[in-house]
Parts: sequence; C-alpha cells; structure tokens
Amino acid sequence: MFAKTQRQAAHLANKAPGSVSRIAAAHPSRVRPASAWSSHLLFALCQASYLGSRGVTAQAMGTQAPTQPTNVLGGPLECCCTSPVTGFYRDGYCRTDMLDHGRHVVCARVTQQFLEFSKSRGNDLMTPAPWASFPGLKDGDKWCLCASRWKEAVEAGVAPPLYLKATHKKALEYVTLDMLKAHALDAEEAATA
Repeated sequence: MFAKTQRQAAHLANKAPGSVSRIAAAHPSRVRPASAWSSHLLFALCQASYLGSRGVTAQAMGTQAPTQPTNVLGGPLECCCTSPVTGFYRDGYCRTDMLDHGRHVVCARVTQQFLEFSKSRGNDLMTPAPWASFPGLKDGDKWCLCASRWKEAVEAGVAPPLYLKATHKKALEYVTLDMLKAHALDAEEAATA
C-alpha cells in the first residue's frame, strides 16, 4: 500500500508544485508512514492539497463538517469575493480548517502599499500563479489574507481595510476585535446588524 501511496504522491507533486505532496514525493524518508492508517492520511493530505489548489472545497472532500462557519461578530460568515475567487479553498469564503496552516481568514480589500509590503516579506501577491488558481492581485481586489500577515501589516502601519462579516472568527486567535474594527469597511453596518 505504501508504494502505491508514494506513486500517487509523486503524481500529485507534478500536478501541484509547492504543495505538501511535492515535499512528500521529494523526501519520502521524512514522511514515511509507520502504519497503513498513516499512509492513508498521507495520501488524503496530498489529495486535499491538490484538490484544494483546484478549488475543491473541504466539505466536498469530506474533510470538513457541513457546519456554517462563523464570522468575528458571531454571525454567519459572508462571502468575501468571487471575482477573483478567493479563500483557501477558492470558494469565495475565508473558510479554514486543519489543512489551512496559513489561516487565510481575514477578508481584506488589498492596497498597493500592502501588496508591496507583502512582497517585501517574501509573499508576492501581485504575480499570477495559474498552477495554484491564483490570478495575481491589484489594488482594490478583495482577498482572504493570512491572519498573521495582516497583523504584521497592522504593526507596520500598512494594513489593508477589511470586512468584518466576511472575516472568519479564527482571526481572533491572532488579533483583537478592536484591531479588526479599527480597519473595518463595514463597521457601521456591522454595528446595526
């Protein structure tokens, strides 16, 4: 079973560069499973990485319970953007689960200043990456940002404005609600809801 999983991981690595599957295929000794169960887990992670990069949702893959995600205000998570399609699972929402190590949970309207800041930190959000279903961003686009990068931007004074109703509650593990409200484009609307 492990050999089959290794071949499948290698196949997925060619389809999704930069993913968990590439690491698994390149360094099998580092991820060699100790049991049949862990080889299934490795395959599931590789498959999830590949499918996630193709816009398949976690719920469709069976890795997420069919529950309604919650925003930072305690209400249902609203769609962030579908043009360009954002979210870790490319479904328009800043949803997250165990596969999203970057916690892409802050729905922001990016600014040129933020895009340049992010590029200076090693994450070029302006250059398209078609293999990851990433169109490249420009000033004014809405995008699900990593909570830790948004916090860095706050500290550097270049945080882009955001939408509270479309920002996942997991953002509160990184920043306070007051920090989010200070940069919110929908603060008045959220206060009356």
